[in-house]
Amino acid sequence: MSESLAELIDAKKHRELKKFIAETNSIDLAGELEKLSKEYRVIFFRMLPKDAAADIFSYLSLDTQEDLVGSLTDPEIGHIVNDLFLDDAVDFIEEMPSNVVKRVLRNASSETRHQINHLLQYKNDSAGSIMTTEYINLKEQMTVVEAFKRIRAVGMDKETIYTCYVTDANRILDGVVSVKTLLLAQDTDKIGDIMNTNFIAARTDDDREHVVELFQKYDFIALPVIDMEGQLVGIVTVDDAMQVLEDEYTEDFHKMAAIKPFEKPYLSMSVVELAKRRIFWLLVLMISAFFTGGIITHYESLFVVFPVLIASLPMLMNTSGNGGTQSSTLVIRGMAVGELDTSDWWRILWKEVRVGAMVGGVLGSVNIAHKWFLSGNVKLGFTIGLSLFATILISKVIGSMLPVLAKMMKIDPAIMAAPILTTIVDAGVLIVYFFVATIVMV
Repeated sequence: MSESLAELIDAKKHRELKKFIAETNSIDLAGELEKLSKEYRVIFFRMLPKDAAADIFSYLSLDTQEDLVGSLTDPEIGHIVNDLFLDDAVDFIEEMPSNVVKRVLRNASSETRHQINHLLQYKNDSAGSIMTTEYINLKEQMTVVEAFKRIRAVGMDKETIYTCYVTDANRILDGVVSVKTLLLAQDTDKIGDIMNTNFIAARTDDDREHVVELFQKYDFIALPVIDMEGQLVGIVTVDDAMQVLEDEYTEDFHKMAAIKPFEKPYLSMSVVELAKRRIFWLLVLMISAFFTGGIITHYESLFVVFPVLIASLPMLMNTSGNGGTQSSTLVIRGMAVGELDTSDWWRILWKEVRVGAMVGGVLGSVNIAHKWFLSGNVKLGFTIGLSLFATILISKVIGSMLPVLAKMMKIDPAIMAAPILTTIVDAGVLIVYFFVATIVMV
């Protein structure tokens, strides 16, 4: 499609281009615009209807947004930033270099600039940083007819109209009413009589992960955000909550792989940037592996007498590491979705001990039988089997408790995932294996 768009632009077939724009939704248009070269992007963007340009701009990647801003005139930039929903404008401003930010704010209206600066004051990971101030507020004394008149008058410029917020003269949030409730009510009903006063709200300084948990628990479309005095200052919509969820999961994936988190797309990052974000943890894990090497060196004499022990080391280390990773993944996931908390540590521990004993018993028995029937070396079979039973049990305990410990220490549990866990478990495997071998084989 992008090739045909470029051909249409070259041939100046504006009628066909406008037809394509009219028949395509904003998200798909943004996707097609991303595929065009820088020169064609500007031409195509300028052909977009003014009322749709800001919407499409919000769906573009940060790199494309920056390129467009650098190519557009000041009036065009002003039109875009003034038409963007405030939360989208703030997200854009936060990621742009200072020279771009200055130019964008310089061309924004004074009201938009004031609102953006106000939202930028909140901490990055707070509810205030992801909220928008574009919501519909109603008054208790309004009738349903008057409420619909207000929605029709101001709804076009609001982030959502499906949930409305009832405030008093001091902007104190008194209740919440949905459009469904309004539609089913009588025209003369008062908003104060039909609103829901038993509402859930977030505070501006709440962690944004807590906001996501509220969306997941209560299936909200939008969530009101209040300050310490109970005044309504904004709302968080479900699309912003889902973006936070995606960002948090991406960050956790990076940490679980021992990579310093980053927000840019993979292909837009340079080799140097990617290397810098990986080298630190790899260096830490490599240095920690020196301890593992020291354990092997300490038991070097045992290898000389029983070289057959070496062959089973990779299996023991991999199986135990995988067992620990299974436990840590389940616990980290449980904490992320609110199923588990640090207060559940004893229940988690007891469950993983039983799981580890069961799994370790089965895997250990298989190894004993394997060595017995394959080589007839009963001592070797029992050494591997007992070691595997013990190391699986230990890895399950460590894998489940490390994320809990991290949470207690206010550290992201994802840090305690695969790489760090595997390093700790590997050292434990060697100690247990050589201890058992010394008792059984010698």
